[in-house]
This record gives sequence, C-alpha cells and structure tokens, in this order.
Amino acid sequence: MDLTTRYLGLTLKNPVVASASPLSEDLGKIRKLEDAGAAAVVLHSLFEEQITQESVELDQRLSQATEAFAEALSYFPDLTGYNLGPEGYLEHIARAKAAVGIPIIASLNAVSKGGWIRYAKGMEEAGADALELNIFTIQTDPRLTGAELEQAYCDLVREVTASVNIPVAVKLTPYFTAMANIASRLEQAGARGLVLFNRLYQPDFDLESLEVRHSLEFSTPYELLLRLHWVAVLHGAIRADLAITGGVHTAEDVVKSMMAGARVAMTTSALLRHGPGYPATLLGNLLKWMEEHEYVSIAQMQGSMSKRSAAEPAAFERANYMKVLSSYTMKSAGA
Repeated sequence: MDLTTRYLGLTLKNPVVASASPLSEDLGKIRKLEDAGAAAVVLHSLFEEQITQESVELDQRLSQATEAFAEALSYFPDLTGYNLGPEGYLEHIARAKAAVGIPIIASLNAVSKGGWIRYAKGMEEAGADALELNIFTIQTDPRLTGAELEQAYCDLVREVTASVNIPVAVKLTPYFTAMANIASRLEQAGARGLVLFNRLYQPDFDLESLEVRHSLEFSTPYELLLRLHWVAVLHGAIRADLAITGGVHTAEDVVKSMMAGARVAMTTSALLRHGPGYPATLLGNLLKWMEEHEYVSIAQMQGSMSKRSAAEPAAFERANYMKVLSSYTMKSAGA
C-alpha cells in the first residue's frame, strides 16, 4: 500500500507528522520518531519574545515595568535559556538535519513584523526544509477591529514568505469570523500550507489561593471534530496544503483527517502520552485499516469526505446544526 503524501512541496513517506512539542528539543527523541516511522518533525517554537529580548532597549523597558508592577515578569519564563535561545535554536536545526533523513520543519511563534525576520532566514540557512509560522496573539484593545487584525496577519505572512525560499505554512486559531476568507487571503499572501488549529491554553482560577493557575492538558479525540469540519470545507476551495493538528490520537483519526482533505495529520499529545515510538503503532494500525477497507493508497482517500465530494454538502453548513438538534429532540421524545 502506498502511504506517501505531498505536503509543502515535500514528498513524505506517510501522513504522520510529529508536531511541535518538547520531544523535538532532544536529538535522541527526534531519531526515535524517525525510527518509528514519523514522516517529518516540526520543531518546538522559537518565540518572538526570545528574539526581542536580545534588545537592550526592551530589557530597559521590562525593568521599568517591573519597578512599576512588581509581579509583571512573573508571567514570563527566563527566555534567555528557554528552548535553547535564538542562536541555539538555529544550531539545533542544523544538528537535527544532520541526525535524521526526514524533513525538519522549523517553527516561529510571532505576532509582529520586526528584526526577527532575519531568524526566518537563519532557519532556512540552518537547513530547515520548511517553516511553520505560528501566529498567536490575544488582542485586548477594543479599538482594534477584526479586519485590521486580519490585515496584520496577511502582511506578516507576506513579509515572511518574501524573506525565505523554503515553503511557509501558517498555523491558525479557529477564532476567525470568516475562516474561508482568511484562509484564501493567507494563501494569496504566500502561505503554501495551513495548519488547523493551534490549541490555546486558557488560564484557570485557583479558588483557594485566589491566583491565576496555568496548566497544560493533553488534547482529546473530540477536539479533532472542529479540525475535520474546516479542512473538509477548505479542501478544493483553496490550493494551499492543509494539515490537521489537535485531537489526532489513533489510526482512525489519521484516516478521518485524510478523508477530510488534509495532506498530513500532526500529533503531539499522543506522542507525549505514549512516547516517541508511538508512530509505529499508528502506522501499523493505519495499514491494517486500509487493508480491511480495501484502500491501496493515502491519495485514494484524501478529500473523499470533504464538502466538495460529499453527497450532502449541507452537513458542513447551518442545516447540520438544525438536523443534529432535531435528531436529539426526537430521540429524547422517543425515550
């Protein structure tokens, strides 16, 4: 059976990709991911704050802010050593490329245009096969409109893609009013791929200490549904490659991702839970499923259940909302 797929112009031996996680900080674990069959690895992110912190001017502003607000810096890690630091990150790319034969995708978490674009170039020079631009910002200014924010995202992608020759994928959050429109605009800005969706980690309240509590929870298979919905809608509507990340835990999740129209299924939580050898289990079960259901290739299933291919496209639109509620009401009445 042919498991190969194309993503960002790269020919991958299968659609299982290790997305950004602490596993990719260790070369030994990257080797284990390759040995277990992972087709590519997305490195942990280099954060814009790590780069801007190199500026003496920013250090001074942070110091002034700390004097005014004593707790200000308690919300930030020591970014000078976090994830190896900017220069260390570039060295890590080069070492990872030398250590394995699968594609290495660098990750840049940024929110603004600035001097950090030189690091996008540095990632390319270090040997990265592609770049995943993880745009993550929480806008709290009520004067900033959604249109202005979307334009800023497009400008950011246009500037990054113009600065490098390697393909750039954009990792998005699901919080856009017109997802299909912003997807099309990002493609026009130069994005070769879209990764759906970024998982945002929300703070909780500790009711005993009355403090804001930060915790990291693994994804669940239920989170896959939102990704499947939008990939199925976007497949065929835009030319950019689509990747699903979030909620991919089993071989069946990989199959669903392909049928929705994704080129790759990225997984993090399952790898953190089961270890870097888990891709072998996913791929073994994927082959078994394909054999049992008489599929001979990944390409055969890609997009087969997308909105464009569906016998009932309304299943991805408002009509589905009414149908689901009506179905539940009738079941309850029958009980």
